Amino acid sequence: MKKVLVTGASGFIGSTLIDRLLELGNYDVYAGVRSSSNRKYLQNPDIKFIDIAFSNVERLKEQLEQENFDCIFHLAGLTKAKSQEEFDKVNFGFTKNLIDAIDPQITKLIFFSSFAAHGPGEEVSFTKAKVSDENKPNTAYGRSKLKAETYINENFKGKYVILRPTGVYGPRETDYFVFFQTIDNHIEPYLGFVSQHLTFVYSKDLVEVSIQAFESEISNKTYFVSDGNMYLDSEYAAISKQVLGSWTLKLKFPLFIVRWISLLLDSVGRLIGKQFTLNKDKYSILAARNWDCDIEDLKKDLNYVPKYDLQKGVEETIAWYKKEKWL
Repeated sequence: MKKVLVTGASGFIGSTLIDRLLELGNYDVYAGVRSSSNRKYLQNPDIKFIDIAFSNVERLKEQLEQENFDCIFHLAGLTKAKSQEEFDKVNFGFTKNLIDAIDPQITKLIFFSSFAAHGPGEEVSFTKAKVSDENKPNTAYGRSKLKAETYINENFKGKYVILRPTGVYGPRETDYFVFFQTIDNHIEPYLGFVSQHLTFVYSKDLVEVSIQAFESEISNKTYFVSDGNMYLDSEYAAISKQVLGSWTLKLKFPLFIVRWISLLLDSVGRLIGKQFTLNKDKYSILAARNWDCDIEDLKKDLNYVPKYDLQKGVEETIAWYKKEKWL
């Protein structure tokens, strides 16, 4: 059996990946979690746990040498933080320490980055973003992810694949859940007066392609990951509304108002030590109009065929939310 480590295992993508690895049955699965991490979705008795010493390179090196993992799926990181420095400390600093500790002769790395590392596409012709385009991240989160990508590209001498998923949704996810909850409460919000071009990837498709990336001979490449379709924000709302069976009141908010609210919430968050869902980074994502990307290279290199479009994925996701009484 191949020995694999999933960092950030308690998160919704990490726990979904662990479920799939165990289901396949030919992996010895280690979950990288902190002692304080919530293990609600990590109850399978076959899971082995390890508290990764990300802040201590020598200790981290000892841990990895002791286990000799065939693959590390690196998901650990922050999606919300109070500052660029906080994002960099974890998303870049922990990744750097991991790279410095890995034996490149033994372990393949699958790094979960983000579309945010590239930044939104141009908003004149609305062409699809390509990996070969110049990166222009418009958020602190995206800049920290790009910094980690750059370090991997320049310093890791072993096999690696960098995945840049678009909007990841599915069971256990909490941010897109807020939108479904809003639709369920009969409010259909729009930010700005120009339609957003959106892309999504269902969590199961993302973990499937990450396993394909490990098992393939492909190395030293970066890929966007989506379901291959572009959806207008109105289509996303219509699908959500139809699946929920909800009527809605459409509300359009000028971007300057949303920006003002996000800055206010950031200030309040710093005072009380809390990060709100709507913050400066989130505003930058919401304000950008083009989040479309090209995945033809992923299809070609890894024979990637998404099993879920947005309709099917939202149906399964909302069914889970209802089953778990989130909705």
